[in-house]
Amino acid sequence: MKSKVWLIVISIFFCLCSVVFAQNVYSEYVPKNNEVIFNQSMFKIDIVDPKASTNWKGINYPGLRGTNQLVIYTPAFGYRTNTNEYGTEAVVTGDTVSSLSGADSLIPANGLVISGHGQAKKWINENIMVGAKISIDTENKIITSYITSETFLYTARERIKEVQNMLLYYTQNTAGYNCKRTTQNLAKANDFIEKAAKNSEDSQKYASRAIEYADLAMSTVIPYDSNELKGVWLRPAYFNEKDITKVLDTLADSGINNLFLETYYHGKTIFPSKTMAKYGFIKQNEDFVGFDPLKIWIREAHKRNIKVHIWFETFYAGNKPPETNPEYILAKKPGWTNRQRKNADTKDIPYSVSEHNGYFIDPANPEVQNFLYELLCEIITSYKPDGINLDYIRYPQSMDIGFLGYEASNWGYTKYARNEFQSMYGVDPVILKTSDPLWYQWKFYRCNKITSFVRKASVICRYHNVMLTTVIFPNRALALNTKMQDWRNWSMNNFVDGFTSLFLTCDDRTAMNLMEEVLRNKSAATKLYAGLFVTFMNGSNSDLMKQIHAVRKYSLNGIIIFDYAHLGESYLDTLTESVFKPVRKEVVITESSVPKQQVKVKSGGRRK
Repeated sequence: MKSKVWLIVISIFFCLCSVVFAQNVYSEYVPKNNEVIFNQSMFKIDIVDPKASTNWKGINYPGLRGTNQLVIYTPAFGYRTNTNEYGTEAVVTGDTVSSLSGADSLIPANGLVISGHGQAKKWINENIMVGAKISIDTENKIITSYITSETFLYTARERIKEVQNMLLYYTQNTAGYNCKRTTQNLAKANDFIEKAAKNSEDSQKYASRAIEYADLAMSTVIPYDSNELKGVWLRPAYFNEKDITKVLDTLADSGINNLFLETYYHGKTIFPSKTMAKYGFIKQNEDFVGFDPLKIWIREAHKRNIKVHIWFETFYAGNKPPETNPEYILAKKPGWTNRQRKNADTKDIPYSVSEHNGYFIDPANPEVQNFLYELLCEIITSYKPDGINLDYIRYPQSMDIGFLGYEASNWGYTKYARNEFQSMYGVDPVILKTSDPLWYQWKFYRCNKITSFVRKASVICRYHNVMLTTVIFPNRALALNTKMQDWRNWSMNNFVDGFTSLFLTCDDRTAMNLMEEVLRNKSAATKLYAGLFVTFMNGSNSDLMKQIHAVRKYSLNGIIIFDYAHLGESYLDTLTESVFKPVRKEVVITESSVPKQQVKVKSGGRRK
């Protein structure tokens, strides 16, 4: 009876949200007295609150947002958008853009999220900013963004408020904190705010200057922490020692002390591998033939006191069709191919549409696990890196469990897995539905195959005193249901030293929600490093600083930026103002100088 009452309550709530969306908040925007409109731009809405039955273009993608689509998510869709990092999003509260995100945004109860990919992403980036006014024509499916004099004032005031709150936090929690540069720039920002408020015609000019000084204040407000891991993921697109050392000099000058170097990716190694040759695969990535870049990276990084972690794309085999090269992994070993239920009995080698049309190998197959284990052993014993960072330590992504077509989109229906599962439970998993009692066993059969490899990697890493970290998706339910990634199990069994969690957003509130999720579900012994995607998503410098501030508030163990190719000069300038490099006469945080300030994480936490 109680469950029925709750269903009725939820239904009424969603209906009310739909009414508000259609009638109340989203009428055409009317400027206030003396408000100047600097830019007005419209774009066609593809879909509102997509479903598999209403948006076939997005059926293979997270959040059901397809290529080049502009999607509106309201509270009727759920708590968050569930989108991936290849778009951009604007969170709207009332009729005002309150924040810019990148993916998987929290949907405000009194607002919506504008989400775009491709051309729609381009329109959002060019025409929407924090403080923009939004109106939506639901009948004609048109969204209009207004950049007004109030927009710039809103952004400037919000930015100043953010810096003031950060300043208060460090003043209260950091012994000997030096805030001189921050307060000087805040004072200048406030001066320009006053000028902007008095003159609407010139408000854009003055408010922009206020934002500029607020950003300068934000770049200095977070003090340097000598105990913090400061890292970056890097694909080694450098083909001689001179270029490699030049990059390492840049990293060292920027205060980066840990390099996560892509070493095994797209089914190839950057070094000449005896293991790859043994199996008949491509011995070395063709771009690096003639020299051993891994040896140079590790040797030169250590000279600069930079630790090197091997970024290892475990069960991912690249996105080139296997038939184009007889030495590709799946050309040599087609039986290793991972399969979805919908193509379980085909002869073709399937790829994942939602993951760059990439091909994956089967975690359940012991031959696959043995090959990857041998490759890890070769790297560890031959090159002696500081760490191993397991990426793609999961199954390919399926649709979320709540969507029609979830079962068909699941992966793992290989000949080996089906036979083994049937011998264990008497049922071929290809016929199972989520409502069947054995679905739970089938789900954790696959989860345990991933966990099995993590356990093997843990043994070899511990034996050689090499740090083991894994790339995880912080939303635990999504990680379990769509990727078979049971990272909580790895932590509770002490298989890993740390998580490099992916926070695929530009919004600090969304990032904090995800940080809380991981903190609730890991053991105290497992370190947590924040994988920040702000630079990859072309977020602002202030977005990056706000997420780093969240890392400090939650006492995480460090920051890893994705990735070096997107870490432009502007971001580096901001990071080296204070966060990544100590400033003369400014306090350096040490364990002895700062009282422990751990943010309490309630068992309930934020909405998921």
